[in-house]
Amino acid sequence: MNIVVYWQHVLGVGHFFRTLEICRALDRHRVRLISGGPPLEAHLPPHVAEVRLPALHMDPEFKALRAEPGSDAATVLRERRDRLLALLAAEPADLFIVELYPFGRKAFRAEIDPLLEAMRAGRLPPCGVVCSVRDILVEKGDVRAYESRVVSTLSRFFDAVLIHADPAFVRLQETFGRVAEIDVPLVYTGFVTPAPSPGARQRVRAELGVGPGERLVVASAGGGSVGMPLLEAAVRAFEQPGIPPGARLLVFTGPFLPEPEFGRLRALAGARAQVERFSSDFLSLLAAADLSISMAGYNTTMNLLAARVPALVWPFAQNREQRMRSDRLAARGALRVLSDADLDPARLAGLVGGQLPAPRPPAGLVDLGGAAAVAAWVDGWRPERARTRRPA
Repeated sequence: MNIVVYWQHVLGVGHFFRTLEICRALDRHRVRLISGGPPLEAHLPPHVAEVRLPALHMDPEFKALRAEPGSDAATVLRERRDRLLALLAAEPADLFIVELYPFGRKAFRAEIDPLLEAMRAGRLPPCGVVCSVRDILVEKGDVRAYESRVVSTLSRFFDAVLIHADPAFVRLQETFGRVAEIDVPLVYTGFVTPAPSPGARQRVRAELGVGPGERLVVASAGGGSVGMPLLEAAVRAFEQPGIPPGARLLVFTGPFLPEPEFGRLRALAGARAQVERFSSDFLSLLAAADLSISMAGYNTTMNLLAARVPALVWPFAQNREQRMRSDRLAARGALRVLSDADLDPARLAGLVGGQLPAPRPPAGLVDLGGAAAVAAWVDGWRPERARTRRPA
């Protein structure tokens, strides 16, 4: 089948890597991955071709879209809309997978809705339309209006919702109150994450020169748009006496940490800390680590579970998503949650020292087979299963 996957990141990189993992699993099909945020470099498998739209991103207050210098968001949205319509007209899809929308990405309605309307009205070749959504939704201001819009949009345009969660861990109705009114199938896939390659721990520790009696700590902050307080606390903690001898720190800031802050973090790093932007083999590094210090986003926490590494996580405080997920994982013994007070360097050093002897978390705490489950569902999809929609 020809599958088109639309995704858009505006803050972190988690949505990108989750979507990319799903695309990798769809290796029996031809996949076009439509991206539209700040460029991210990643190896794409042969069956996946990326189509990059002109970049848009959120302003620092996370309230409005911004375009690249020299243009404005409204003009770029119109250009992107026209390119999307032309793309689907020239190369029809059998299945159109939309990441998060309509549960999120409202700022991009101006380009998504015309595409869905054209499919519904027959101006574009018919195809199945599927929403791909993560486990926990963030809070909305006007909940009634938001949930009404989501239910209506799903009913008008969509054929199914793929929920990338383990229903024994969290269910959609916990953060979306009108699930009973959604009239398309809701499919729980399990969480989406890759697994470390066999022997990754031994290979990476050997490459880094980590001896048998040494301890490796990895600190990270996803894309780097937020998380500087955590990374700075980790670097400063490794100058404190509470850090055990033989422990070393690898810090990955993410590609979006502003350059001045990246330089300042590197300047702070002492003899036992190393600061880098990014690793293309981050999951293997987690498998090699004795402890992770990180934010608590979807991808990071699922990577932690896949690598089975002890972890200290600091949830993003702007919404409930990371706190809700990390508290539940902590209750299952998967990790420990940091408070703001724990970012005091001396206090964090003590927590690192206390956590380093911890055993690796057990396997099987949640279902991590989401990518394979999506591929199996897609393999069973037939174009004739798309709902018949009358023109608007």
